[in-house]
Amino acid sequence: MTNTETIQVYRDGNPAYPIVLSDSFGELRASLDILAPAGRKICVVSDSQVAALYLREVLDICGQAAGKAVSFVFPAGEQQKTLDTVRDLYEFLILQGFDRKDLLVALGGGVTGDLTGFAAATYLRGISFVQIPTTLLSQVDSSIGGKTGVDFDSYKNMVGAFYMPKLVYMNLSVLATLPDSQFASGMGEVIKHGCIRSRSYYQWIRENREKIRARELPELLKLVEGSCRIKKAVVEEDPTEKGLRALLNFGHTLGHAIEKEMHFSMSHGACVAAGSVAAAWISMSRGLLEKEELQQLEELFSDFGLPVRFDSLPASRILEAVKHDKKMDSGVIQFILLKEMGEAYIDRTVTFEEMEKALEYLAR
Repeated sequence: MTNTETIQVYRDGNPAYPIVLSDSFGELRASLDILAPAGRKICVVSDSQVAALYLREVLDICGQAAGKAVSFVFPAGEQQKTLDTVRDLYEFLILQGFDRKDLLVALGGGVTGDLTGFAAATYLRGISFVQIPTTLLSQVDSSIGGKTGVDFDSYKNMVGAFYMPKLVYMNLSVLATLPDSQFASGMGEVIKHGCIRSRSYYQWIRENREKIRARELPELLKLVEGSCRIKKAVVEEDPTEKGLRALLNFGHTLGHAIEKEMHFSMSHGACVAAGSVAAAWISMSRGLLEKEELQQLEELFSDFGLPVRFDSLPASRILEAVKHDKKMDSGVIQFILLKEMGEAYIDRTVTFEEMEKALEYLAR
């Protein structure tokens, strides 16, 4: 990749924030300068793993752009995505004298982005923040759309807010050294995007899977850009998840339940993959998908190291977790099914019996 690509996200027809795709952090200073942080303070929030890799470089750039740049680093792991960590961040910002004209920068994966965004939405009733996602999953999913939040006890993202960043900056070169398991997790969401919105994008992934697995930069650019454009389009149509945006939950109803009952020992993308196969099976059982299409989806997930079979938990435990899912509406689950590959819809008639049969299929 020789040029920086910029995707503009809109809210109510007005520019909301840009998504900058680059092959380095070389354009970050110029992107921050547009936000006019000169003379202001920037706090870079990161976890311990990502901080060891990229914090010094990003902090130096932020220091050049602002009057003062400091960092808040918390231990890595989903278990840190809590109100306790947010409280520690609040205290740090207060002691550092941060006001509403200063800036937070989330440097890391989805945990860091969600946590920092929630802190930004609630600190002094709102402070600007920037997303710098460093995993494939956060680049194609959590950094876009303004959904922020933290886990409450064992309930994922139960406390949160819709709060848009001022900028999303993606350095795609970081994906070259991403652990295989984390890259695979991101592919769970990438493939989901094709399933729900674009058959042509889905087919492109199938045709270019070897180059994507080799993490060739031109293919990574097309991959991330394609997913970002799909999520951007859905988010622009439904910014606060009152309708169409629910399509992004394809694979998540059963996937989130599996994730919770496994105590987050499986990656998010792996759980989404298993949930997507189950949802595709229900679509097939209703005559909406061909058996061959289900098999091709399973093959694609499998080629990226994602599970298409799951028998680690009894179906009864997973279904009980579904009953406590935040997507329940008056006791009815909003389940996302596929009319065909590349077109999803919201269905309120999926029964627990159908879900149980889908889980039985996963266990075969």
